[in-house]
Amino acid sequence: MLPNFIVDETVVREDGAGPAIELGPSRGKEILLTLGITRIIEQESLDVSIWGSADGSEWGAKPLIAFPQKFYCGTYTLLLNLSQHPDVCYLRGQWKVNRWGRGESRPLFGFYVFAQECGDRVFTATHS
Repeated sequence: MLPNFIVDETVVREDGAGPAIELGPSRGKEILLTLGITRIIEQESLDVSIWGSADGSEWGAKPLIAFPQKFYCGTYTLLLNLSQHPDVCYLRGQWKVNRWGRGESRPLFGFYVFAQECGDRVFTATHS
């Protein structure tokens, strides 16, 4: 059910995936996704993608949408149009982390992904 965190604020050091989040009445609608990166060290990258499922267990071969690769703290948004995916009842966030250079070889990221239905107020504010 939205609004909800697709990925609760967390600190990660390896690739992973969040829990399945049921869309409920938000199914088939436009969803505003917000990626917030709150902690990072230099010389690393974060790839976050959003996957859809009809049953909460089968996630398909490719994501519904992905944020461009990120290297810095900040807040980033994407619009996911679920009208093109009427069978999707669940969303899940997945991430891949990478680190290069000197020092600690394991990446370290603090981040979250928040999802909310894109209502008339958001649409009007961005298209007026």
